[in-house]
Amino acid sequence: MKVIGVGDNVVDKYVHKKTMYPGGNSLNFSVYAKQLGIEAAYLGVFGNDRAAEHIIATLKSLEVDISHCRQHEGENGFAAVDLVDGDRVFIGGNGGGVQIAHPVVLHSEDMEYIKSFDIAHSSIYSNMDSELHKLKESGILLSYDFSSDYTDSLLEKNCPHIDISLLSCGQLADEEVESLLKRVNSYGSKLVLGTMGSRGSIIYNGQDFYRQKPHFVEPVDTLGAGDSFFTAFILHYLSEKKNDPDMQEFTLLKNSLEVAAKFAAKTCLVDGAFGFGIPF
Repeated sequence: MKVIGVGDNVVDKYVHKKTMYPGGNSLNFSVYAKQLGIEAAYLGVFGNDRAAEHIIATLKSLEVDISHCRQHEGENGFAAVDLVDGDRVFIGGNGGGVQIAHPVVLHSEDMEYIKSFDIAHSSIYSNMDSELHKLKESGILLSYDFSSDYTDSLLEKNCPHIDISLLSCGQLADEEVESLLKRVNSYGSKLVLGTMGSRGSIIYNGQDFYRQKPHFVEPVDTLGAGDSFFTAFILHYLSEKKNDPDMQEFTLLKNSLEVAAKFAAKTCLVDGAFGFGIPF
């Protein structure tokens, strides 16, 4: 299996300890896939500052393919982060840095490259919603993280192009989460996953809801927990489905959710999304 993250990257600047870590929804997907033993690539836009240099060096050291990334003069994307009892709280940022003026535009050579992967993953922070139809039309499986910044109009617009949607739903009651997941499915996403922090997660496949409780640990840092949960879930789901096409959907989803919860718990024991912090 080969996977690719397409879209956002940032450094998460922890202001309380003057340390920055590589991150971003799309980039995290690629790194977590690599940690899980899957061949992974990342396609995105870098600035030319120290933050960008650190991200590039980190990805190269992890052997994540970045051969199709772009680089422009200017500040790389960053998010300012504080920690409250181990839970990450975003307190600012630069909205994506150079990615604002130079968003990812997928050309024909990019699409030929992307077609060689089994799944592409992007996010609401990638500033490339206008490109989603190209990914859909290419025939590649597409997953997308809406985080908690979705609106119903955005869901209705984007979900016809997205096979698997991920939404942060910790602010909603369980009944509201189920209603939301059903609506997203009706807009076009075959699988819809809602994460709810310490309350776990719910997934909907168009017929049934499946729930997963978290593996509780004393967190060092919860940054990346949702990204790692989703990455482990979807990669296990796709691998098992390919290896055993006759496996019942109930068993496949439950096993994949359990694997995801276990991997996400490990992520909570690491500073930043996946470590590699440097002073700023």
